[in-house]
Amino acid sequence: MHDHEDLAAEAPRPGALSTAALLIRVRAGEPAAREALAGRYLTSLRRWAHGRVPVRARDLVDTDDIVQSTLMRAFNRIHDFEPRREGAFFAYMRQILLNQIRDEARRGRRRPDHVEFEDEIPNADRSVLDEVIGRENVERYESALARLSESHREALILRIEMGYRYREVAEGMELPSSNAARKLVARALVHLAEIMRGDHDA
Repeated sequence: MHDHEDLAAEAPRPGALSTAALLIRVRAGEPAAREALAGRYLTSLRRWAHGRVPVRARDLVDTDDIVQSTLMRAFNRIHDFEPRREGAFFAYMRQILLNQIRDEARRGRRRPDHVEFEDEIPNADRSVLDEVIGRENVERYESALARLSESHREALILRIEMGYRYREVAEGMELPSSNAARKLVARALVHLAEIMRGDHDA
């Protein structure tokens, strides 16, 4: 299995400063570090959220607004987050984002007589996750992802959702090699599939 350049084309790359180093500087109150950290994840959070806001709620809230709110909430709680690896902080932010999307879904369901149209988002704008598992399985995926070990969850987030190459997954998770990252992602995918299959058969 080879790396797919298209998956990584728009993904933020680990910079000269690690996420942990930037988090330390953000906690110390450095505005430049805050901007750098937000910029590192903004594109991936937008791509992840794109199309996940329910149809009923799309005329109430803009996806970019939810992403910006997610970043603000994450930074407001930055002192509660222990600086760790690349995948851990993205997992932390995506959980905040997911909770906000679910809140919007609940508000949207309370709106009466709303006609749902087919989603017209072009395929080119669909998230990597949607392309891999299909949008109808996203909730099952989220449930299964939450039950994985932390390392398996981080590996899948970096590889599938952020589009990192295996070399970058290794860097982000402090693994010894690209091959080690490849094996970890493979094990995580197997475990994820087992959980999703079990939920489907239950």
